Amino acid sequence: MNKGIISILKAQYLVNEDSTKNWRFIVFLIFLAIIMIANEHRYDEKIFRIAELTNEVKELRSEFVDNRSELMKLKMESTVSVKMEDRKIFPSQVPPQKIKVKKIEEKSFFQKLWQ
Repeated sequence: MNKGIISILKAQYLVNEDSTKNWRFIVFLIFLAIIMIANEHRYDEKIFRIAELTNEVKELRSEFVDNRSELMKLKMESTVSVKMEDRKIFPSQVPPQKIKVKKIEEKSFFQKLWQ
């Protein structure tokens, strides 16, 4: 037991005759560790990109709401009438009336025969 621990601490498994198997396994583990680290970095980059895009969406949405409310104010009749007074265009004093057009029904051939 004591010799096993000392041989591990002295790294004799790396210098023995059959150490090529051990070296291959160690290189394989190092390769896996590098792949895992690279994946973690890509994952972090994607998370930061998602956070940036989320903030950009929030800013654009608030800008949209501000522009929409400004447009609603500009479309109000009172705002339009005030701006048109500069051009000497005033709102009408007479309210609009609805015009109804009655459609004349055309009689079919048989209805014209019976008249």
